[in-house]
Amino acid sequence: MSSDVRFTDFKSDKQPTWCPGCGDFGTMNGMMKALANTGNDPDNTFVVAGIGCSGKIGTYMHSYALHGVHGRALPVGIGTKLANPNLEVMVAGGDGDGYSIGAGHFIHAVRRNVDMSYIVMDNRIYGLTKGQASPTSREDFETSTTPDGPKQPPVNPLALALAAGGTFIAQSFSSDAQRHTEIVQQAVEHDGFGFVNVYSPCVTFNDVDTYDYFRDSIVDLQESDHDPTDYDDAKDAILDADKEYQGIIYRDENSTPWEQREGLTENMADIPAGAPDDAMDLVREFY
Repeated sequence: MSSDVRFTDFKSDKQPTWCPGCGDFGTMNGMMKALANTGNDPDNTFVVAGIGCSGKIGTYMHSYALHGVHGRALPVGIGTKLANPNLEVMVAGGDGDGYSIGAGHFIHAVRRNVDMSYIVMDNRIYGLTKGQASPTSREDFETSTTPDGPKQPPVNPLALALAAGGTFIAQSFSSDAQRHTEIVQQAVEHDGFGFVNVYSPCVTFNDVDTYDYFRDSIVDLQESDHDPTDYDDAKDAILDADKEYQGIIYRDENSTPWEQREGLTENMADIPAGAPDDAMDLVREFY
């Protein structure tokens, strides 16, 4: 940890190829600021991403990074954190990557409660493949492949996280730079799995869930009497389909990370010189 790190230290020399105005710019800036604010260093940070417009975020951030396959970013992040608990692990994804093919990994990552953060850029559409309905698209959202809408209710990722035993569940808006950074920072600081669903508008293929729509619709829980430590309050907010909430929705103040509970404290990447005792006997037994 260092107090001298600036968020620009997390910027790489690669220029993003996202569409001008994409919400992912704001999402990534907030991630970098949150990492810097918590004293993390690029040399001790590992960013994992899957497939989608969010997938190249590790290229645009200066840290250790891995661009994985569709829906599989979380297992990589979990394995990395368990192998080296001293590493700051942040997983980035999109609504398609995280809540469709990656939905199973998402649920199990939440319930394991490994000490890492998961930032999902939710633009309610498949942007990279040119505008198909995603798991979080509205039921009547018209696209070239669903001209009458998906005709099924959108996935509620916050409800999935709460049902799976999530210990930190939050939502932010990429255009609200200060609040987005604050929320991601709290996810990083949380002892356990910090999940943030980010409203990150797609300016090219989604003309419904726009910046103007979110600015007019968002209700910031910080400005209400919401208690994020109250499970029932969290459930009510998550199941309120008429509101677009921003803020810390649920936080378990008694959360204990999985690796701490299981006594995993050593860096497994530090392999001692020489073969372990009796290693050759084990090899001969099977070959």
